[in-house]
Amino acid sequence: MKDIKVLGPGCARCVTTAEMVQKEADKLGVPVTIEKVTDYAAIAGYGIASTPGIVVDGKVVHAGGLPKVEDLARWLAA
Repeated sequence: MKDIKVLGPGCARCVTTAEMVQKEADKLGVPVTIEKVTDYAAIAGYGIASTPGIVVDGKVVHAGGLPKVEDLARWLAA
């Protein structure tokens, strides 16, 4: 089970990012838990300045803008 956190204030891009992660996980058959982190202090604690951010199993893998599908597949498969 992959522990995924989507960091962001809840904007449209953040919502889309969470949906993209779930869709790719389903496609790959990778079980995930997705948590949306909207608290600015918590987001800053990960050291990112632009959102949406993605944290996979405690490691920041993406910050700013929508992720590429091929990157999602790589992060989920690792």
